[in-house]
Amino acid sequence: MSLTRRTLLASLAQPARRRPNVIFLLTDDQRWDSLGCMGNPIVRTPNIDRLSRDGVTFGHHFVTTAICMSSRASIFTGQYTRCHQVLTFNQQFSPEQMARTYPSVLRAAGYRTGFIGKYGLDKPPAPKDAFDYWAGFLGQGRYFPEGEPGPHLTGIMTGQAREFLNSTRVGQPFCLSVSFKAPHVEDDSPRQFLPDPQDRVHYDNVAMPVPKTMDPRYIAQLPLSIQRSEARRRWAVRFSTPALYQESVRNYYALITGVDRAVGAITAELDKIGQRENTIIVYTGDNGFYLGEHGLAGKWFMHEESIRVPLIVQGPGIARGRRVDAMTLNIDLAPTMLDLAGASAPGAMQGRSLRPWLAGETPQWRGEWFYEHHFRNNGWIPSTEGIRTDRWKYTSYVEESPVFEELFDLRADPLEERNLSRDPRHASTLEALRGRHAAWVRALDSGRLPSGA
Repeated sequence: MSLTRRTLLASLAQPARRRPNVIFLLTDDQRWDSLGCMGNPIVRTPNIDRLSRDGVTFGHHFVTTAICMSSRASIFTGQYTRCHQVLTFNQQFSPEQMARTYPSVLRAAGYRTGFIGKYGLDKPPAPKDAFDYWAGFLGQGRYFPEGEPGPHLTGIMTGQAREFLNSTRVGQPFCLSVSFKAPHVEDDSPRQFLPDPQDRVHYDNVAMPVPKTMDPRYIAQLPLSIQRSEARRRWAVRFSTPALYQESVRNYYALITGVDRAVGAITAELDKIGQRENTIIVYTGDNGFYLGEHGLAGKWFMHEESIRVPLIVQGPGIARGRRVDAMTLNIDLAPTMLDLAGASAPGAMQGRSLRPWLAGETPQWRGEWFYEHHFRNNGWIPSTEGIRTDRWKYTSYVEESPVFEELFDLRADPLEERNLSRDPRHASTLEALRGRHAAWVRALDSGRLPSGA
C-alpha cells in the first residue's frame, strides 16, 4: 500500500474524541449532469464544484427507485424498496425501522442530530422526537410560504441550517440532514418551477439545448401505458412548446443555483464556528429528472435521466479531486456515513460503505444492481423493474400484457435510442439478464441479496 493511501486510511480512522461531523445535503429531482463539475457548461454551481475539487465525485451514482418517498426511505435505511416497503407517500417508518436509520444510529452513538426540509414520508405525525433538532415538513412544501414576493424556501432552510450549526456544543459531534425541495416543481403552480429571482437572472438570456431524444419518434417506441402516463401529461405542461421548454429548464437550473448558494452559506458557517476541517459533507439527489428526453417529464422509469444523480463527498481524510466511475447506489449512503463516523451499520442494511473509494482505494465492486418502481398510484405511473450493469440495461414493464421489455447497450448507445430486446443477435444477453432479474426478485423477496451481487 502506498504512503498516500496509508495516510488517507489512517485519517479516516478517527479517534473517538475526534469523530467527524456529518452534513448530508439532499436535493429533490436533480439529475447527475446538472452541475458544473459534471460537465454542464450552463448551470452555475461554484460552491458545489468546489466540494468536487476538494473531495471525491462519483460519476455513476444511481437510485434504486426513482421516486422521492421510496428513495429517501432507501437512503435512511440502506435498503432496497422491496425490503423497506415504503411504496406510498402516506407511510411512516415503524419504531423498529426508525431505530435502524442512519440518524437514529448516530444519535444512539452520541451524535446530535438535526433534520431540515422535506421528509418524504408523509403519514402524520412528523418524527420530531427522533431528532434533537427538527425543522422538517411533511408533504411537498412551498417555495414562497408567505406568497410571492417573499423569502424563498431554500433561503429559509439555509437560515435553519445556520441555527442548528450555532447550537452545537463543543465536544459533541453532529449529523445534520438538509433535504431541499429544490429543484422539484411546485405542481399546483402553472409556472411549475419557482426559483428565487436573484438566481433566475443568471439564465435570462441563455439558450437551453433541446435533447435529441425529445423527438416524437422516441415516445412512440415506449409501451402505450407510458405514452398515456402521468409522465406525458407533465411533459405537455412543462416542455411541449419551444418557449415553455426554455422557460422550464432556465428555472430548473436557477433552483439548482439557489441550492448552490445554500451550500456556500453552510460551508461558510462551518468555517465561522471552527468545524469545517472536522466535517464530512455528502451532496446527492433523491432521483433524476427528465428534461423532455424520450418525450417524458418527471422520473419513475429506468432511463439514465431518471435514475442517475450526483454524489460528492468531501471532508477530513477524504481524497481530493478524485473521480470514481464505479456504480454506487443510494442504499450505500447510510452505511458510508455510519462507517465514517465509527458506528456499526445495522445488519439489515444492504448497501456497501464507500469508505475505500474515499480513501483512494480501488476495491472490488458490484457489477450489477436491481431497479424497481411500484408506487401505488392507480395505474397513472406504470410499474417497472430491471437490471443495470456496467454495459447493459434491461427494463421490464411488468404490468404490460405481454410484458414489454427493453435492452440497451449503454456503451454503444448511451442515449438509449435503440431497443435491442427483439434483436436475435442479442438473445443470449437478454436471456441472461432475464435470469438475473428473476434471481434478484427471489432474493429480495426473502430479504437478502442474490449471489454475485
